[in-house]
Amino acid sequence: MKLKLIPLILASAVVLPGCVDEKGKQSDQPAAPAVTKENAAASVNGVYISKTTLETLQKDLAQRGQGQSLPREQLLEELIQREVLIQQAKQKKLDAAPELVERLENLKNALLSQAAVQDYIKTNPITDEDLKREYDSKVSGQGDEYKARHILVKTEDEAKKIIADLDKGAKFTELAKKFSTDPMGAEGGDLGWFTADRMVAPFSEAVKTLENGKYTKQPVQTQFGWHVILREDSRPITPPPFDSVKEQIRSMMQRERVQNWIEGLTKTAKVEILLPADKPAEPAAAAPAPAPAAEPAGQTAPTPAEQKPAQ
Repeated sequence: MKLKLIPLILASAVVLPGCVDEKGKQSDQPAAPAVTKENAAASVNGVYISKTTLETLQKDLAQRGQGQSLPREQLLEELIQREVLIQQAKQKKLDAAPELVERLENLKNALLSQAAVQDYIKTNPITDEDLKREYDSKVSGQGDEYKARHILVKTEDEAKKIIADLDKGAKFTELAKKFSTDPMGAEGGDLGWFTADRMVAPFSEAVKTLENGKYTKQPVQTQFGWHVILREDSRPITPPPFDSVKEQIRSMMQRERVQNWIEGLTKTAKVEILLPADKPAEPAAAAPAPAPAAEPAGQTAPTPAEQKPAQ
């Protein structure tokens, strides 16, 4: 057999060996099923490597490699070399080293915690009805989106003057180009299509209450200044088809359910923190504020209407 080490395969894959010797003595995995010659893939110094171990490795690597796998002969070579190293380690009693015993225990606990999560998911399946309800409440009912323009000025009086000019028949786009302090003023104040949640609250509320083709008769104040807003159009948001997002919704719901389940278990557990509390970090000396840097040429600041205040 041509030996070719592929150490990263088994280093990144957890595979239970399921090995016993030819005399029927089980190895240090008491929970592993007994392996006989009939259901073994290979034997190393009298220790059988089960076919199940090989199949498990194949499946695990196929999942990690998104369907791509290695030849079975190559994987079996790796399992044989691993068994040789295991026997060498046991011969030198490395399996009794305290640090290795602790690492093995940590690995076992990690596998057990994963098994508990998988068991919860298996025994609490998400049905198609659950997915459809989540889709209807979170995806399909997203409301409308709007197409609007705005003119941003510094004072309320300036905004009122612009409204008066609009009432006299002035063109909104021309006034935006002439007076708006917003970067989109050069484009006639065009904001394109957006959903209300992208805008600061006073702006979005004004847009929602307007009719298509109408502008605000009173200036709208935000932290950026005073706005005159023209709502040009609106349309229902077209949601993605249910089947195209079904599995994404399933993953999201599974994460939420598992997290809630774990939090519930933790709340009912008797937990005692034995470590001392961390000392609060001492405040660092305030550094002098750096001089403001000039904006790079060709870049524009974000549209004020699209900037939400920090929560």
